Amino acid sequence: MEKTFAIIKPDAVKAKNAGKIINRIEKEGFEILGMKKIHLSKDQAEQFYAVHKERPFYGELVEFMTSGPVVVMTLQKENAIKAWRDLMGATDPAEAGENTLRKLYGSNKGENATHGSDAPETAAEEIKFFFPELAN
Repeated sequence: MEKTFAIIKPDAVKAKNAGKIINRIEKEGFEILGMKKIHLSKDQAEQFYAVHKERPFYGELVEFMTSGPVVVMTLQKENAIKAWRDLMGATDPAEAGENTLRKLYGSNKGENATHGSDAPETAAEEIKFFFPELAN
């Protein structure tokens, strides 16, 4: 079994879509090992997205991710990273496949409802950041 990390972003929480997304996660066969609703501080968001620090959208990303509560989760399933990324859909909701979370609940490339780890190393780091007790 593989673990991955997921965030339901502020736009989806504000729009009251978190429950629908969690329901879909469970319907798709993921086990939710850890979940909490938090409001990221600026410091937490800057640390979490440090990999993007030199990118032009970094400031906007930090501002968005601290604009309201988020739901952070550790998910487990066979091939969890790929399965979660497939369920989320393309970064840009306009390009996302039908019935993907971003197509259903995202507004644009920045406010796209969900985040997911892109590789086993990233998943391990991201899980450890929010759920040190679940890190392996």
